[in-house]
Amino acid sequence: MNTQNSSAEQLPASFNLVRELVRIAQKPGASMSTSLITTRRICRVFGERFDAINSERRALRREAGKLRHHLPFTANKIYELQEQSSQHRKEQFDDLRTVLVGFGRSLMLDTEGLTAGLGFDRLCDLLEVNIVEREKVRKDGSTSVSDLVFAHAVEESAARRGQEWNDTPLFNACHLAFADFLKECPRDLLPDPFAPGAPFGPKLPPVLAVVTGGKTQ
Repeated sequence: MNTQNSSAEQLPASFNLVRELVRIAQKPGASMSTSLITTRRICRVFGERFDAINSERRALRREAGKLRHHLPFTANKIYELQEQSSQHRKEQFDDLRTVLVGFGRSLMLDTEGLTAGLGFDRLCDLLEVNIVEREKVRKDGSTSVSDLVFAHAVEESAARRGQEWNDTPLFNACHLAFADFLKECPRDLLPDPFAPGAPFGPKLPPVLAVVTGGKTQ
């Protein structure tokens, strides 16, 4: 396929870019801002390669779908195309997915402490959150990196200008991580994502404390 050849030609350049980004992120004393910037760039590069393979696989499935009109004479060819689709660049596809899921999990759990380390406004600057969305999530109390990237998906909202369609690098990585979590976690142990205090549920009211004599009760 022409798309496969085109992607193959782009691999060395993208690989060198990712290697350079990793080198920058791992420099002694690299800031949290640098970490988030390089993470976004890496996720964008890997996400584009992941999407390219997905597109090539879909093309094979579409080809198989067209042959369904001529069943049963095309049954063998349909099976062949479906197998070809599932195995197409499988090793690279699985490797890319694993890396993206790893980044997504790290962001969802905020393993690097980006929320506390960068603060809300700096996070919004680095994630390119527009002013309107920034104030909405601030008032809602959704100030963590996972809130901004995944729960409210306002990454690059300044460029989207209010469009609902979202294809941002960190959101896509978190989406893959969340999908893996749903697939791997036993159904009876799955939390309700729409429960109060959960990522997609209403925010819990603030805990009120009564101060008497300088002591909190």
